[in-house]
Amino acid sequence: MRKYNILYSALCIFMTVNFSACDLTEEPISYYGMDNYFTTADKARMAVVGIYDCLETEGYYGQYIMPFFGSDDMFMVRGVGSDGTRRDLSHYMVTSSNTWVASVWDYAYKALDRANLAISGIEGMNGYADDVTLQSYVAEAKFLRAFVAFDLIKFWGDAPFSTQYTSGYDMAYKGRTNREDIYNQVIDDLNFAKVHLPSRSEVTSERPCKGAAHALLMRVYLQRAGYSLDRTTRTLTRPDEATRKTYYDAVINEWNELQSENEHGFYTAGYEQLFKNYSELVLDNQESLWEIAFEPNQGEKDNAGYWGTYNGPLVDAPGNYSGTSNYMGRANAFFIVLPYWKSFYESNPDGSMKDLRRDVNFVDYIYDWNNKTETQDKSYTANEIVKSVYRYPGKWRREWMALGFVDPNVTGINYCPLRYADAVLMAAEAYNETGNTPQAWILLNSVRTRSGASPITDANYADLLKAPKVYNLDFISDADEAGRFRTALYWERAFELCYEGQRKYDLLRWGILGDALRTAQNYLATWVPGADEHISDATRSSWNGNTWANSNYIAGRNFTEGKHELYPIPLAEIQSNSALNGENNPGY
Repeated sequence: MRKYNILYSALCIFMTVNFSACDLTEEPISYYGMDNYFTTADKARMAVVGIYDCLETEGYYGQYIMPFFGSDDMFMVRGVGSDGTRRDLSHYMVTSSNTWVASVWDYAYKALDRANLAISGIEGMNGYADDVTLQSYVAEAKFLRAFVAFDLIKFWGDAPFSTQYTSGYDMAYKGRTNREDIYNQVIDDLNFAKVHLPSRSEVTSERPCKGAAHALLMRVYLQRAGYSLDRTTRTLTRPDEATRKTYYDAVINEWNELQSENEHGFYTAGYEQLFKNYSELVLDNQESLWEIAFEPNQGEKDNAGYWGTYNGPLVDAPGNYSGTSNYMGRANAFFIVLPYWKSFYESNPDGSMKDLRRDVNFVDYIYDWNNKTETQDKSYTANEIVKSVYRYPGKWRREWMALGFVDPNVTGINYCPLRYADAVLMAAEAYNETGNTPQAWILLNSVRTRSGASPITDANYADLLKAPKVYNLDFISDADEAGRFRTALYWERAFELCYEGQRKYDLLRWGILGDALRTAQNYLATWVPGADEHISDATRSSWNGNTWANSNYIAGRNFTEGKHELYPIPLAEIQSNSALNGENNPGY
């Protein structure tokens, strides 16, 4: 973290549980025990930094988390051959032996354990009850614990969970905890955090503020109100209507508190500049309520981020060519998007874009390395574009980044899991589900008008949100106003938040993930590239949607209800943790 960076790894503060590796009989020189560590505010702060150290690693939010968010109905990892890692995750071919699943599981529990230690240690310090600074550190640790615990719920459902630090073998392995109990703890943690975290003006976007806690609470309540997989019945279930209303009311309450603090809003410089800021390493928490920070060190993968490498247009780099500091680093562009989404954004009568988000979100060019001129040339007609019709997420781009990264594969680009526009749309959804659809429309349309798109009205609803402009959503009834709003929200959250890690879990809590994937698969089979696509005549004349999908997008065909709503618990955990009774999640 740029301004909140203490070299944590040099201090073996936390004996995080991985006892199978070795049996330490001597304490390292730099080791601090529980009884002698938590003595100063600086040491308390370092304990909190240790939690971030887990989130920022390549094996968690630096890289391995990305395919956990897709495929959705918009993007996927390029290539469909099994690789035991990202492709299997993206295309619903994952098994319990997947090494990336094992890594995310491992780091999530390390982060949870470090949070537990930090919280208990700081709360036990002399003077804690009257020390605002120490309370803010506990609030930060509880926010991070809640964030990680929410990951456990989303990815694994009823997962092992504890609020106690793992201090020995007897505490290393735990059975499942009902997700409702984990939810309760998450909400308790965030309710504490929203009171004791600093305000926006006191921290950068790389540390959570009060607004981040409000927004995360909104997301937690929405997810809790929606569908989730019951592992005993292998069916999607959701709470009864009365309970769901209490959750939606809680979302609205958090929204009102967020608004009353008057610290956040849409980024005043516009939608495109918001994402340029990430690439340019500009920290601004007006709209970015919280960012997970990355700062790769030379030759190291810890704290390295691949968000600017896996996403964005493909970039050929000069490799070991002399003077590489004058060129962009490479971008692997492992993620590609479903190309037909380009036509779904609202346009003007003359064909120009009205919704300015399209040309931020959607990229149809690459950068080729030209050996003759020794330049990186922007190309709309390279073979990859013209023949393969590859299109890319545009929110992270090498051309917006500084030149000369030490490692051409990794960047310091942050990942933002909580954004103000997301909070606006979450509040809109809650208003609609509690009968105040007019207020829901006001909020949704505020997101649209920020980007230049037309507010949705009764007069233009069909033109913007029905075939042939977009495909019809047979799995969402729009027979009444609330249903029309749900249809609009389906599209709007896609237009606004695409590729940011929220889409899949929107579809899941709405109970339509499988339907959405299959609909995308079927539409792709009939889609024909438009005249504005940069493809060759030969490609256009021989175009076959099924062929393209078989090479790139098979999520709709592979997804299995009652299984793929959750990920498998890693095989090594099943084999070593007797408290799980050899039982994995359904279907694995």
